[in-house]
Amino acid sequence: MTKSDFKNHLSELRTVIEAALVDELARVSWPASLKSAVEYSLMAGGKRLRPVLVLLANDVCGGKQEDAIPAACAIEMIHTYSLIHDDLPSMDDDDYRRGHLTSHKVFGEALAILAGDCLLTLAFEIIASGTTASGSVTGQQIAEQTRILASAAGGSGMVGGQVLDLEAERGAFVIAENAAMPPQNTGKHGCNPGMAAVQKVVNSADSAGVRGETSSSKSDSGQNDSNRTAETRVVELSQIHKMKTGALIAGALELGAASASADQDNRNRLRLFGHCIGLAFQIADDLLDVTGDQIRLGKKPGRDADLGKLTYPGLLGIESSRAKAEQLVQEACDAIAVFGDRGRWLRELARFIVERDH
Repeated sequence: MTKSDFKNHLSELRTVIEAALVDELARVSWPASLKSAVEYSLMAGGKRLRPVLVLLANDVCGGKQEDAIPAACAIEMIHTYSLIHDDLPSMDDDDYRRGHLTSHKVFGEALAILAGDCLLTLAFEIIASGTTASGSVTGQQIAEQTRILASAAGGSGMVGGQVLDLEAERGAFVIAENAAMPPQNTGKHGCNPGMAAVQKVVNSADSAGVRGETSSSKSDSGQNDSNRTAETRVVELSQIHKMKTGALIAGALELGAASASADQDNRNRLRLFGHCIGLAFQIADDLLDVTGDQIRLGKKPGRDADLGKLTYPGLLGIESSRAKAEQLVQEACDAIAVFGDRGRWLRELARFIVERDH
């Protein structure tokens, strides 16, 4: 498979997703201002990573693409609502997103908040409607997909991760030095996907001599507490992104598997894949915030440093961060090796995540 083959396939999937999103917006009856605000953010482009993952997971598990379309639309709406709210002055206070002014800059804070709220609720309406192109889904499938989406997006997932991120900015989120790692023997493959990845980051940080690197970059990461070790800060950061970024990415893969009625073993494999690429995605994002430019990124770079956020380059250095992202991609590919050639698109997507320039 060539990179051109992958890009063409990715473009085809995005076209399917874009058309489905347009269809969903066409059927709603909302106040014109609300619909304009929702459409502005939802149809502003972007990588469509999460809905693509839904479709790819459905495919690798032998499902029908049309059965995964509702979940793909729903998770992109959840993701877009989170971006609208993240950009608000009370959170990250960003002016640009995907190369355009952020929602609150165009429509004002109140309507931006309501547009985000509307996308959140529409996502669950789509799942609950229980219809696909191939027929109606069962009540059990609706309940399962609702649970997956709510768990990934809620307090134990994306929203909780955003809270920890905000707390970390003001130094309020601290994991005790002797905090126990959650049990890692929690599944057939003998690991907790999220925290196993966290522990590996900690181990590699220790072996790479992170203490020396981070002591010279504390001002960049906004952390000046000499009593906290580099390992502790890496654990904090990994926990934030396991929830804020990784949960929704892993949730996308679970939704795709559920839409194909996959067995639990394959769901576990895809969940592990998702947690690994979720962390790799965030490391790549942190690197782009340091090395990227505004035209390609579609937003102002350097915002993490301006806000005093914990970042992987700030803690591990640029080269160690790149190595960690590559390691996570390899672990992700290993997790789905059992799928053989059927998993080729997922493996290519994992590599794309760390090689992208925006």
